[in-house]
Amino acid sequence: MSDSDGLAKREHWGSRVGFIMAAAGSAIGLGNIWRFPYLVGKDGGAAFVVIYLIITLFIGLPVMIAEFAIGRAAQKAPVLAFKALNVSPFWSLIGWMGTIAGGFLTLSFYNVVGGWTIKYIISSLTGLMEIADAGNSGDFFSSFIGQSYQVIVFQALFLAITMGVVIGGVSKGIERACKVLMPTLFVIMIILIIRSVTLPGAEAGLKFYLSPDFSKLTGETFLDALGQSFFSLSLGLGIMLTYGSYIGKEEQLPSSSAWTAGLDTVIALLAGLAIFPAVFAMGFEPGSGAGLSFITLPAVFAKMPAGMIFSFLFFLLLFFAAVTSSMSLLEVAAAFAIEKFHMTRKEAVYGVGFIILVLGIPSATSLAGGPKIYGKDFFDAAEYVCNNVLLPLGSFLASVFVGWFWLPQAIKEITNDGKLKFGWLNTWIWCVRFVAPLAIAYIFYAGLKW
Repeated sequence: MSDSDGLAKREHWGSRVGFIMAAAGSAIGLGNIWRFPYLVGKDGGAAFVVIYLIITLFIGLPVMIAEFAIGRAAQKAPVLAFKALNVSPFWSLIGWMGTIAGGFLTLSFYNVVGGWTIKYIISSLTGLMEIADAGNSGDFFSSFIGQSYQVIVFQALFLAITMGVVIGGVSKGIERACKVLMPTLFVIMIILIIRSVTLPGAEAGLKFYLSPDFSKLTGETFLDALGQSFFSLSLGLGIMLTYGSYIGKEEQLPSSSAWTAGLDTVIALLAGLAIFPAVFAMGFEPGSGAGLSFITLPAVFAKMPAGMIFSFLFFLLLFFAAVTSSMSLLEVAAAFAIEKFHMTRKEAVYGVGFIILVLGIPSATSLAGGPKIYGKDFFDAAEYVCNNVLLPLGSFLASVFVGWFWLPQAIKEITNDGKLKFGWLNTWIWCVRFVAPLAIAYIFYAGLKW
């Protein structure tokens, strides 16, 4: 759709491969390579991985299919989708929550971490390894995030890169970028895995990651696994609903959803293979939390032969993963502005980009010791509201809507008007009606602990 076309012609993906690459790119982000490994380390290793895989299969995948179906049937961005479906205005709440949570709030703090990846790509080649080798990687990170002006500059740079892609449109911008970034991401990941598993002492890390000890399971393990599955698959953020609106009517939604969820899960599992053998081989603690990527891993790389190169590759990998997700988050907000206010794509991207930059400044500065919100800094508070409130609530409502109020139309959409045989249809119905809503309701209730 050109700027002069307005709303006359809706954009679509140029190919099935391009759509899957873009959807998988959205799902494959910081959640896989930054968040997944530190949760594995925190929650006991392989036992967490098993629970995560089960939840992704029986809860995450059914909800993804449901969101794709809503988007394709409506051919609209999340806020206007439910009006297009001629259902109760109440359900538009799903679209509003997805747009606010995904398009604006999540991207506001996501850009901050994206900016960190750019800083670390540069620093990997300009002295970070010497600092980390001296045992000062934690001090380096604290010093960096304590300089708010520097964090804001890198945040703005990351956002500018994202905007540059999204301005290009769906097929010529997002799809084209993902066709390049996704294969590159895989190649870098394989290089890092080969280096990691061939280090002396890597066996201990492989055992921690691949041999489940179910005695380590706690209630928090299940909560973290459910939250991680939804965060990683980009559910409840308006992304899959928006991407679904660009899918052609001939596309097979179940298989596309399976490919998207499968690629996302594979990358998360590969990230663990790249990280844990190296962490154990170098004698570091796997449960070091959110600082695993930016504090522990630089110290790990510093002790490796050619550590500078592997540090550079890892943070380049992290950047690629972050930008493929940030593009999808920005597209949610841009699509809303295009449809709601009849803006051109360029106007929409510039407008919402500026708003998101301003919204992200409190997150960028709060880590330097800014004001607290009931004991949390602004960055943690924004992440909490998105991951523990808006994301599960939006996903819950979407599964309830599809499972109980829109099921015949959803089945029609999923089976391409009955032309496509979906052997798992009854299982999907059971999951979207009962399993997903009940599990999401539990995570929502249990997660409301500020």
